[in-house]
Amino acid sequence: MLRRFGWLTAFCLLAAPVAWADYTSERQALLEREAALAEPGSAESEAARFKALTDLYFDWVLLEQPEFGTYFGIDRYQDRWTDNSRVATRRREADTRRSLQILESIDRRALDAETRFNYDLIVSQLRMDVASQRFFNDEMPINQLSGIHQNLAQILSIMPTRSVDDYQTLLSRMDGIESLVDNTLIWLQRGLEVGATPPRITLREVPQQILNQIPETPADSPLLAPFQRMPESISADQQALLKQRAEALYRTELRPAFMRLHEFFTTVYLPRARESIAMTDLPDGEAWYAHNVKVRTTTDLTPQQIHDIGLAEVRRIRQAMIAVMRKTGHAGDLASFFDKLRSDPAFYFDTPEALLSAYRDIAKRADPELVKLFGHLPRTPYGVVPVPAYAEKSQTTAYYQPGSLEAGRPGNFFANTYALDTRPKWEMEALTLHEAVPGHHLQIAIQQELGDLPWYRRYGWGHTAFVEGWGLYAESLGKEMGFYTDPYSEFGALTYEMWRAIRLVVDTGMHALGWSRQQAIDFFKANAGKTEHDITVEVDRYIVWPGQALAYKIGQLRIKQLREEAEATLGDAFDIRGFHDTVLGAGAMPLDLLEGRVNDWVQAQQD
Repeated sequence: MLRRFGWLTAFCLLAAPVAWADYTSERQALLEREAALAEPGSAESEAARFKALTDLYFDWVLLEQPEFGTYFGIDRYQDRWTDNSRVATRRREADTRRSLQILESIDRRALDAETRFNYDLIVSQLRMDVASQRFFNDEMPINQLSGIHQNLAQILSIMPTRSVDDYQTLLSRMDGIESLVDNTLIWLQRGLEVGATPPRITLREVPQQILNQIPETPADSPLLAPFQRMPESISADQQALLKQRAEALYRTELRPAFMRLHEFFTTVYLPRARESIAMTDLPDGEAWYAHNVKVRTTTDLTPQQIHDIGLAEVRRIRQAMIAVMRKTGHAGDLASFFDKLRSDPAFYFDTPEALLSAYRDIAKRADPELVKLFGHLPRTPYGVVPVPAYAEKSQTTAYYQPGSLEAGRPGNFFANTYALDTRPKWEMEALTLHEAVPGHHLQIAIQQELGDLPWYRRYGWGHTAFVEGWGLYAESLGKEMGFYTDPYSEFGALTYEMWRAIRLVVDTGMHALGWSRQQAIDFFKANAGKTEHDITVEVDRYIVWPGQALAYKIGQLRIKQLREEAEATLGDAFDIRGFHDTVLGAGAMPLDLLEGRVNDWVQAQQD
């Protein structure tokens, strides 16, 4: 995911100390609640103590990371940002270590089976969080895919905008942006000092991305987008006053702050950013990459093992691609077929509107097919929208942003409309099934609506292997849903599976086995029909998010294996809707816990 005219001067000057006083008292109250629960016997039972502690930590997350509440429609602390200063960051790290120590003091044996599952889930996550404190993640706060030059506008765009009070909250939050930028500059400088920066080659678009946030005209800035679509329930005079205050804040604080960021980034940071691409070249890089691999895959697989799995999958999928290619009548080899797919204008749309319309048509065809494969469907709706113009050039082909029933906000499948000659029609069915339904929207919306689960299971976005593994598995459901009837779309589905297999090879190759960036691009291009622009963007993504791309194929392979084993065991008694509801019915989790859950379901079907 995220100065003033007239009386606004006094309001903003007072806002910071008042908010700090509120924060201090609220934090102290949480510390006192925690201290009262810290010792065994401080509640009626260990189960009661565990629940009280996890309820407390929900309040703690909302206080310390207010953007969490924004995403999930929780109306608390929405006039604030997470304090990204070094002092606050170190304080939160200490809080995490203390929280883990207290939770580990709970007698797990005294918990029932479901509570033990909850306990294992939150404790394993906290252990990973503590382990990550060893590394220099905070020293690299900006890359071409994420950072305050992109996340802030996104967060502001999903805040409620129904009333004058909502806009006052927006203004208060916007007033904190200058501090976020200044603290980011400190982290960037610290990264240079310790030798922790993204590779320079991946940062080439970032200066323009920063400038995209701060055009000379305030109304053109993504940061002020909520003020360009105000509801009619707010009077014209009030709208004018709110816009005036936002524009004043923009001119006196926001734009100058981002100009400072741009100046530092272009004149100091970029020239000193590292040339190498491997994570192993960062401080403690070998251990750092191994940690990322473990976190992202939730397995103990080594980079070499994952690399070998990827090579085997590339060989398997390549043979399937050749068979489908022959269905199209193409007599040449895969390389010539890839060239045809990349260059034939018939495979591309002429306008962004046509591309988005086609995605929406696919989504409409997918929706009614879900009842054949799922017993439980979510209530949260979703839409298809374009990737924001300020980020589209360096963004990936598509991504999903969760919605919130509480906030009345739909989920959104963001499709990239930049460079239409790199967005082929044959990839669209697989991509829609991954990002929308039955992929990310279905899985995440169901998870958020599981009201009987604790907050960290309903709202958790961790366990990437589960979330992205499900998204890739969802693509494979296309044939059962009536998709991939055209050989080019079928080839597109294989291309997308190949894309994720290639990730296993090139991510580990670049970060652990000495591959160059060009070597990764060439391997990608030789084995997938994606366009060169897409391939370059993807490889640069793997460089700045080491290990993240491994989650997709590792997760998909495990889910497919669990389904195949369940089908073999149950035979005619296998119920695909029951299997899918079991996989999605308890939220995201590590793959070993998912395996146990599915095995329990299979056993229950036999009893």
